[in-house]
Amino acid sequence: MSGASIQAALARAAEAVAKGPHSTPADGRPRKRRLAMGDPQADLDRVLAILAHHGLLGDDGWLKPDVQLVSVGDHFDWGKPHEREAVATSGLRLVAWLAAHPADQAVMLLGNHDLGRVGELAGFTDATFAAAQAEADRAYQGGDTDEAAERAFLARWPNVPTAELVARDFGNFREVQRAWVEHLLRVKRFRVAHVAGPGLMVLHAGVTHEDLDVAGLPPARRSDAGAVAQALNAALDVAVAAWREGPLVLPGLHRPGDAAGGEGVGIFYQRPSLKPEDAERVRGTPRRRFDPRRLPAGLTQVVGHTRDKRIRELLGLGPAGAKDGVVRHLVTDGTRVDYDHGAPPPPKPNEAVVVFTDGGMRECPPEAFELFDLDTRAAAR
Repeated sequence: MSGASIQAALARAAEAVAKGPHSTPADGRPRKRRLAMGDPQADLDRVLAILAHHGLLGDDGWLKPDVQLVSVGDHFDWGKPHEREAVATSGLRLVAWLAAHPADQAVMLLGNHDLGRVGELAGFTDATFAAAQAEADRAYQGGDTDEAAERAFLARWPNVPTAELVARDFGNFREVQRAWVEHLLRVKRFRVAHVAGPGLMVLHAGVTHEDLDVAGLPPARRSDAGAVAQALNAALDVAVAAWREGPLVLPGLHRPGDAAGGEGVGIFYQRPSLKPEDAERVRGTPRRRFDPRRLPAGLTQVVGHTRDKRIRELLGLGPAGAKDGVVRHLVTDGTRVDYDHGAPPPPKPNEAVVVFTDGGMRECPPEAFELFDLDTRAAAR
């Protein structure tokens, strides 16, 4: 692991932020190593340490020329209240550093935390967010919410769904982050999905038949990664082109939260669940849960968004054996659902596959965090 390359990358990131919102166009160079990185919700030096451990960073502080990195989304929000300022700066520097690479080298996918800047937080300035957060901190403490205090909070701040969202979930917001996210949406640098190979697609949280019904993709084309990604990205482009102010909405696919409608829902929030109490929540879309048996057969989706412990809970497996840092997989034939650590076996034509890459980046040593190799379809070595 090269400390010099990490320090150089930190300098390049600070320079990219100082330049203001921008995006470097694709350069068309071939990339010999193509890897997907789970949710980078960690300090920038840790993200860079992971990349350096895998031999992806050059001495100049950029990704090596033959490397393509696909970031699966959620570039903001982590840490404790006393870390907020540092974390806000770190997340912005990561986004700026990625955007300064050619668009076909550093592929930037949207997560719910990225969209929160132009969704739930669309109407905030730094000053109004600071005022709202001070009030949210009083209503949400130690993992518990004071219901009376939250009612008063939402009466004053109706564009957010809970005090917890402002105190914790989207707690590192700054206006400059929104400026970057909006720019990267307008220039089509932030994408919903990325085609990585035949039947192989990368996105933040996964899609099912219900979501692809909304996107207008015929069932016969749902094993075609290119067709699925094109439909999802087209839905984003239409929404962004029509968006002038207020929260960005993708009709039927993504709705930000607010006090009237509750938490945000849709394809950037949803997680697979087999819990009996979620039986109604998995129907239709947009939603926060989906039935994994409704995943389209013939398609492998590489996603982030959900760590091992949470997936085990939602699939009714219990917490035993949960581990951070590792690639995991889910395979279903529409009836059975199998889940385990490691890369998936070669899928059969009637099977749908999800590869999970969110390994809790802050919770494990950099050398233990696995990236997913899009060429070998296994954990990177």
